[in-house]
Amino acid sequence: MKLTQILIEALESLNANKMRSGLTILGIVIGVAAVIAMLGVGNGAQASITGSINDIGTNILFVFSGNEEADVRNPRPLTLKDSEALADPFAAPSVQAVAPVIQGQHEISGGGEKTVVQVNGVVPIHAQVRNELLVEGEFITEAHLLGRASVAIIGQDTADAIFGRKTGVTGETIRIDGQPFRIIGVLESKGGGMMGSQDNRVLVPLTTAHTRLNGGSSDSVDIIYVQAVSAEVVPSAAEEVSQILRTRHRNEVGVDDFTVFTQQDFLTTAESITGVFTIFLGGIAAISLLVGGIGIMNIMLVSVVERTREIGLRKALGARKSDILTQFLAESSLLSGLGGIIGIILGWLLAVGIEQVSIVLDSPFKTAISLDSILLATLFSAAIGLFFGIYPANRAASLEPVEALRYE
Repeated sequence: MKLTQILIEALESLNANKMRSGLTILGIVIGVAAVIAMLGVGNGAQASITGSINDIGTNILFVFSGNEEADVRNPRPLTLKDSEALADPFAAPSVQAVAPVIQGQHEISGGGEKTVVQVNGVVPIHAQVRNELLVEGEFITEAHLLGRASVAIIGQDTADAIFGRKTGVTGETIRIDGQPFRIIGVLESKGGGMMGSQDNRVLVPLTTAHTRLNGGSSDSVDIIYVQAVSAEVVPSAAEEVSQILRTRHRNEVGVDDFTVFTQQDFLTTAESITGVFTIFLGGIAAISLLVGGIGIMNIMLVSVVERTREIGLRKALGARKSDILTQFLAESSLLSGLGGIIGIILGWLLAVGIEQVSIVLDSPFKTAISLDSILLATLFSAAIGLFFGIYPANRAASLEPVEALRYE
């Protein structure tokens, strides 16, 4: 039989039972659409997270107190003295700049509104290390640091929450835990990050944070950002940082009470997590395709029973076993193929819908539908059509003409 004739007969057979064929195709449509949309969400999440990490810079190290791998109890906190030691060009020639930070959640009020945001105590070099840009005003200076000035730089989301606008707030006064601070600048929007929104925060001089917000009880810091001279010397910078802190904290060999993360460490961890997340979502969606395949097999088995006399007549007129087998495989493949095409379109629309919903919820998220996911879903749906169509097709082709013609 010619291919065109096979396809025409397959279409005529499916058209004779429109409702049944439509419901069978629906199972494949849902499966393919789910695979396309879920893989798009997973790939988008991975691209978003890795993009946020890359925006930090390729030569940044993150130093935290504590070490989960070494299971150190009561680790020594990081201090300003530690950050000063890390900035020594003779002890750490691979280090370009060091920026200690104090972090904490505080109540911000102003303009008749209140909100709780993260307040970071920073030093002037922080702008260079973390690539902080301003849309207006100026950054914290050495004079602010030495004078423990009550000045603040706020993110755009914080400005919007307090004053109802994202710019034009320089010179206004806000209160942090009831204490007045003058706004000297507004940060450029960075969007979401690993630790929450980068637009909903406040920066104040580190010395001011110590004395006015943390009670001035110690010179400890929560994190130290270290900028290496270049991306190529990051491993050397990490080793120099570790050696300096080991000496200062007098750690036993192999028992560090601190953790040094590089950007690559964050990328590896993030890619591993999002990779598992994507596979998980794709696996769940693939189950829908499997269910759709079982639906195709059931419908084709019903079709074999209904068309038993037709099959017997065809074989009596000279149709070979391969002709009957090909005919039923063509019908199952056509069902899965049509379902796959419609599913691709629906999956793309679902991905676009997820993007729009994320914008409405003020958490912009961009899905990433790749050609690989489209090919995967298409080939999977085609394979399912063939696999689940083989048994009904073989059963139809194996019918004896005499017994088929006598079937009622």
